[in-house]
Amino acid sequence: WDETHFGKMGSYYINRTFFFDVHPPLGKMLIGLAGYLSGYDGTFPFQKPGDRYEQHNYIGMRGFCAFLGSCLVPFAYLTVLELSKSLPAALLTAFILIFDTGCITLSQYILLDPILMFFLMGAVLSMVKCNSCADRPFSASWWFWLSLTGVNLAGAMGVKFVGLFVVLLVGLNTIYDLWDLLGNLSLSLVMFGKHLLARVLCLIMLPLALYTAMFAVHFAVLNKSGPGDGFFSSAFQSQLIGNNLHNVSIPE
Repeated sequence: WDETHFGKMGSYYINRTFFFDVHPPLGKMLIGLAGYLSGYDGTFPFQKPGDRYEQHNYIGMRGFCAFLGSCLVPFAYLTVLELSKSLPAALLTAFILIFDTGCITLSQYILLDPILMFFLMGAVLSMVKCNSCADRPFSASWWFWLSLTGVNLAGAMGVKFVGLFVVLLVGLNTIYDLWDLLGNLSLSLVMFGKHLLARVLCLIMLPLALYTAMFAVHFAVLNKSGPGDGFFSSAFQSQLIGNNLHNVSIPE
């Protein structure tokens, strides 16, 4: 059912047709990009669930989602291995995911779920890896994992607002870290300020900048009139090619 929904939105991006959706744009943009790079021309109508694709090249979009879904297994393995230092625990986690019917099913269709889970689990893995570098702050690996956590937070929020839950998790972890550092009497207030600034930069400013950039790309790509016009103002509609108000001067 949802493949009809999100596949159609991928086609909108390929055709640069403006539409409105309740979810942020990243997931649909990535689906559209995967279709475009794999030779899909955006002409399949996606009218009702179960319609045959016939000659339309849908493999790239499904393959992209399947690839991101398959990444969940090594992400889970590495996260549990880092947390528990137990190879049997990490292997058990990986096998549970490999044979999970829900995970397999969600990952084989054109859906936002595998893309969302990729960024969610990527954020958790990055956070755990960053915590493991706590004994060598401001090293290259520490900056890398902290920055990657911010990138994954932006990705999770950019696919669905459910991604805010992983933002909450990382936020609580960061508050705990900072509280622990503040209680360390051997640490100067200047050094604590550097820790605080690094986290503000990588976990707040970076995700917000990336999240804003997603919408900038979204509005730059979708420059033709489509089914989403009516949700926006006349002034906005006048910027869309093919709209009845295109290039009409709108009084303030």
